[in-house]
Amino acid sequence: MKRILQISCITTLLAASAFAVGQTTGYTGPSAKAAPAGYTGPSSVPLMKAKDLLDKGKDDQFARLQGKIVSHKGGEDYEFADASGKITVEIDVEHFPAGVTVDQNTVVELTGEFDKETFGESTFEVKQLKVVSK
Repeated sequence: MKRILQISCITTLLAASAFAVGQTTGYTGPSAKAAPAGYTGPSSVPLMKAKDLLDKGKDDQFARLQGKIVSHKGGEDYEFADASGKITVEIDVEHFPAGVTVDQNTVVELTGEFDKETFGESTFEVKQLKVVSK
């Protein structure tokens, strides 16, 4: 019985690893999934500057940022910059628009939730990414 459990665990781990390797990640390529249809009209979520959000933002506050994703920090973490400064943003691969390449020169609008930390780095969790201009 112990041997069957070990083989079952190993098989599950191998299957999960194969699935993870097959996923498309990175901010310069298109999403592996088609972006869901969504609302594209005006928003009451305030457009803010990165510095203002870091200085005055409240935990779990919704906001919009407009600027550029200037580097990939690893995993889902990216460095976003606008005229006021930089902030770390977390972007799931499915939030990148399908069929559109996003690089450090692409102006994007990010809508999401601010994660204010008392100690350590505060981040912005992206719920929607729109390309403003290439």
